[in-house]
Amino acid sequence: MRHVLAAALSVACVAPNAYSASPLSLPIQLTHSENFDPSLSPDGKRMVYVSLIAGREQLVVSDVDGGNMVEITHDATDHEDPSWSPDGRRVAYTHISGGQERISVMQVDGTDDHAISPAGKRTIHPEWSTDSTRVIYCTDDDLAPPRKNSSDILVTVLSSMITTTLITGGINTYPTWSPDMLHVAFRKIIGDGNSEVFVADADGTHLRNLTNNPFFDGWPAWSPDGKKIAFASNRRGHGYQIFITDIAGSEPQLVANTEGRGTAPRWAPDGKSIYFTNCQSKDYGVDCEILVAKLPGPASN
Repeated sequence: MRHVLAAALSVACVAPNAYSASPLSLPIQLTHSENFDPSLSPDGKRMVYVSLIAGREQLVVSDVDGGNMVEITHDATDHEDPSWSPDGRRVAYTHISGGQERISVMQVDGTDDHAISPAGKRTIHPEWSTDSTRVIYCTDDDLAPPRKNSSDILVTVLSSMITTTLITGGINTYPTWSPDMLHVAFRKIIGDGNSEVFVADADGTHLRNLTNNPFFDGWPAWSPDGKKIAFASNRRGHGYQIFITDIAGSEPQLVANTEGRGTAPRWAPDGKSIYFTNCQSKDYGVDCEILVAKLPGPASN
């Protein structure tokens, strides 16, 4: 038996040398998956997100582990920025068609789909109020990329379809209400390569810079208890990663050491996990997938 084992080890040791020549080619990835911008249901069991299907951005509902996928949009237009309403009944999203962007609302099964933002305004990034009666969003800041243009934060009351401007002046995007509806967090670009997470009162007054550093911070998301804000930043020089800070603006904590472009964080309803999009360049394409990071106890209180 020892002789057999010795012979096997001898073959194992020399076999790799028999194939030490350079490979004939380099493989190129031909298929690329793009799934991004998750938003969780109020019970934390399902999520709605964007999936690139046949060249179009469609909305898909699945379990939070990615199982039981159901496509809820099917037309030849693009659908972005889905947000699941706190009452569990509807999804708000950005509908892109004919070069126009409008905020629309539908039932979770894709029925009763209708626009809620004013016609003629290119609007993006909707989020719900805690009572599911209003939607907050912003005007598009990329009308002539790469140059940024001014963008405002708007609110539409669904029962009356009355829209008001909440925050104006400068480049203001990605608005989201705190759970108690007393504050709004949003991204504000304040210089070349520098955006910050700002917080304002619910009426748009008393703006303050929460993150306050020279890098690019944005995509804020309130924790369910309203004590923390998750956001994305390139401050570590490793692409974009997800961080958490408290509402006093304490030193942010890195959520997960990811590679690529991690953005659009969303908290699980129990505050114990954060879901986000991570995109990476692969060969001649880009892969975007939804990741989840489980938080340690103290960070989820």
